[in-house]
Amino acid sequence: MSIADLDKKNGILAIVFQEVGKSTAKLGTLVEGDSLADVVGPLGTPTHIEKYGNCVCVGGGIGIAPIHPVAKALKEVGNQVTSIIGARNKELLIMEDESRAACDNLIISTDDGSYGFHGFVTQVLAGILEKGEKVDFIFSVGPVLMMRALARVTLPYKVRTIISLNPIMVDGTGMCGACRVTVGNQTKFACVDGPDFDAHLVDFEELLKRQRMYLKEEKVAMDNFISRMDQSAHHHQSHKPS
Repeated sequence: MSIADLDKKNGILAIVFQEVGKSTAKLGTLVEGDSLADVVGPLGTPTHIEKYGNCVCVGGGIGIAPIHPVAKALKEVGNQVTSIIGARNKELLIMEDESRAACDNLIISTDDGSYGFHGFVTQVLAGILEKGEKVDFIFSVGPVLMMRALARVTLPYKVRTIISLNPIMVDGTGMCGACRVTVGNQTKFACVDGPDFDAHLVDFEELLKRQRMYLKEEKVAMDNFISRMDQSAHHHQSHKPS
């Protein structure tokens, strides 16, 4: 789930989410006119924007959404911005038109080759760096495995690489400690210290383990939710007037 855009003039906050668990599945049941009890924010530390020069924004899957406002902001202060966006296949690719409008150059990749470059966003980035193109700043959001691979690609080139982390969060205010990550051998809370960190300092192995802590409970919650939805649909169906 990510904030994807903000229309200050009309007071519209765009949030993109993928239905992968009970909470996002419940969000997916909402229709126009429905509401949430509360929306709290902004939280955490803002992404630092300055004129770096040649910037590359890399988004994988749902991570395409949060790189969009960053690419826009980087371009607004005079940077040359290339965005690399990728998904498993063409059907799962989001925000192509918005991404194209927000940057100077858009490169698309799909894991299965159904659209754009056949491969991963990290391979596209590696190709740019290998060609000797001077890159001054990289910002990336995506699955942890993708961000780990990206950090490994950029480290030898010593390019400043910032990633936005998505550990499990509970309250988002720093009180619960659920989102702790190790960055440069120090414990940080992604919700208040982040979510942006230096990719070359993040302990990805720990982050991957912590992301998987509640897989069993998450599956149970999702299965129960689907079961209740099915029962509700069956109830409504059986009480329809003939």
